[in-house]
Amino acid sequence: MPMPHGLRREVVPIAATEPAAPTLARDGWSATATAGATDASGHRARKPLPHSITIDMHHTAVVSGVVYQPRQDGSPNGRIGEYTISLSDDGMAWGKPVATGTLADDATTKTLRFASARARYVRLTATSEAGDRGPWTSAAEINLLGDPGAPVSGVDLPRDGWTATASSEEAQAKDDRAQKALDGDSGTMWHTKWSGAAPPLPHSITIDMHHTAVVSGLTYEPRLDDSANGRIGQYSITTSLDGATFGQPVATGAWKDDDTVKGATFSQPVSTRYVRLTATTEAGGRGPWSSAAELRLSGPANPAEHGRWSPVIGFPLVPAATAVLPDNKLLAWSAYAPDRYTGGSGYTQTAIMDLTTGKVTQRRVDNTKHDMFCPGVVILADGRVLVTGGSNAERASIYDPATDEWTSTSDMNIARGYQAMTLLPNGDAFVIGGSWGRDNAANKGGEVWSAATGTWRTLPGVPVTPILTADPAGPFRADNHAWLYATSDGRVLQLGPSKQLNWISTDGDGSITPAGTRADSVDAMNGNAVAYDVDKLLTLGGASAYENAIATNRAYTVDVNGHGGNPVSARTGDMAYARSFVNSVVMPDGKVAVFGGQSYAKPFSDGHSALAPEIWDPATGDFTPMATMAVPRNYHSVANLLPDGRIFTGGGGLCGDCDTNHADGAIFTPPYLLNPDGTEKPRPHFIGDMPAKVTHGQHLKVRTDVPPGTFALVRAGASTHSVDNDQRRIPLTPHKTGADSYELDIPADPGVALPGTYLLFALDEQGVPSKAAILVIDSAGTR
Repeated sequence: MPMPHGLRREVVPIAATEPAAPTLARDGWSATATAGATDASGHRARKPLPHSITIDMHHTAVVSGVVYQPRQDGSPNGRIGEYTISLSDDGMAWGKPVATGTLADDATTKTLRFASARARYVRLTATSEAGDRGPWTSAAEINLLGDPGAPVSGVDLPRDGWTATASSEEAQAKDDRAQKALDGDSGTMWHTKWSGAAPPLPHSITIDMHHTAVVSGLTYEPRLDDSANGRIGQYSITTSLDGATFGQPVATGAWKDDDTVKGATFSQPVSTRYVRLTATTEAGGRGPWSSAAELRLSGPANPAEHGRWSPVIGFPLVPAATAVLPDNKLLAWSAYAPDRYTGGSGYTQTAIMDLTTGKVTQRRVDNTKHDMFCPGVVILADGRVLVTGGSNAERASIYDPATDEWTSTSDMNIARGYQAMTLLPNGDAFVIGGSWGRDNAANKGGEVWSAATGTWRTLPGVPVTPILTADPAGPFRADNHAWLYATSDGRVLQLGPSKQLNWISTDGDGSITPAGTRADSVDAMNGNAVAYDVDKLLTLGGASAYENAIATNRAYTVDVNGHGGNPVSARTGDMAYARSFVNSVVMPDGKVAVFGGQSYAKPFSDGHSALAPEIWDPATGDFTPMATMAVPRNYHSVANLLPDGRIFTGGGGLCGDCDTNHADGAIFTPPYLLNPDGTEKPRPHFIGDMPAKVTHGQHLKVRTDVPPGTFALVRAGASTHSVDNDQRRIPLTPHKTGADSYELDIPADPGVALPGTYLLFALDEQGVPSKAAILVIDSAGTR
């Protein structure tokens, strides 16, 4: 199908079309599969699902994915639906699956990624047939992916006090000394001498941690600028306790000639003080140079300090937008196709993950005539999900989890893509911006959807101009993805991504007035803001332009009622990583978890990815690195707090025939749930039934099995394009009314507790959260 009229197409970087990991040569491999038993007449009986096929490579190799091509003869029978992937060294002992998921019922080739691991045997198990056509499983071809050279699971060691020296460094024509590889700024670098005579390879750079630590890996970020000179190809890594005697290499290999962050896993963790990286070739053979933007060392992760990741969970689409539903499910969607957005309109591929069972189901929604790629999203007062604009830019659709049905509501008055939305205290919804794919006229002013009538009214007093960033591409980029925080009396604070903040009134024709700047912040497109307490927000990350711009690692707090009715912004601690296309999630304890992003903003690229999440603590203002992810999460990725206190993050890509499509996700278990040995801490539990709905100002009676330290409400989130304006956390102080019973005061002001779906957590004295009770907070007149 042709693209919708006027829709602009994003540029996919050349590197995104190239495989991130090599396809392993299959010479000498063999495969065995489960089969039905033979009956008395000698016929092979059909074996019911599950079915498995096991590949024996006849040697051990690093494996990072399975490439599955369904049969290509015109019949769909046997296409794999739900699956698991397991690894083994001996073909007998199989650990827990390294990946699980659900595949789309089509003939396209699927790439099923997982965290790199060494194995000889790889088993793909089909637990369902994609179309439920019968007890069959089939495959035209199966390939395995090798070592992508990416960082493996661990945790980044703090670099405070570290120094670096090199066998060669440029210090005359430019300050490219070795220490630049440790400065936290991806825009600077270490580069060997290039002015005058350049010394020949090999080159080495040595890190001195100035103390002994257990190190299990090294992460290498190539230079960030437009030049590729000095990217390291073949390398070796050695260690030393005294800086004089270095042993045999703990890692060797060759890194790909691109801008992705590389990793090297040591043969085993080493207690050391000095780590030396030696480059023996330049990746592209361009000259006798070596360079590095950043070097980091990692050690084994302690689950009680750094959290833990689930296996990668495959989805039948790239989850570019998600919403947490009140029935303990996660709604996700991509575009008209599972893996691309260009070329279609009028329908959307969706999926729902049942968080209780882990089952993922796929569905094409076409009755609304709405391609919901790059939309605005808001969760309504009754838990329904309102989705606006995108590829079909005037359209608006509603998903009702109670009936599992999509319906249309009135079209918007203004066509939009990349707009931002928030619910208002009265249950209506506000939208602004959204010039992506349409025009560059700065005419995407505010409008409001009425919950009572299902119709839209424009706000002539709320033009989009005051919220624009200074993006060189103009409004096409400058009015995208606004950070919105709804407060009392229908007012909305717009606190980003522009450095200028604004108060917006939605009464009558509306109005917009300046509210100061975000301290010393510049524009921060594709960063975000999250309400970690009542009228207190954390903003972080982003870049001065939508693309081809260096990201920031800065973060700020914004106190909505700081001074004289205007917000007050202040800089808090910096993140360890600069991040654009970053996602943030507020947790029940008020801390904020940060996932993904890249230090140089480039849509559809996995280059310069931040694989280590971080958690911000409002008590200290500091960010702490967490266990690294297996898959980059950048442009078109999402993150959501789940009702069990864990966090889902997934997606990225959606660029068709590219290698940066990530039709998968993973669940992060934060440290507050784990003991040092990885077992789960005991949780508090609610006792008895909980009402499905409460009203503003209600005194809610609850019972718990252990004395709680506190309670918290967290509004269910809807995430797309780094923005989740729905989420907010409201701490509640319990009033003890009995041995195990408490009374909680639900805020009377709907500007504090926006109507909608909330997760109610009880936290014990150590901050361990319960599984949430899911309830809707509503008031008469909000529907």
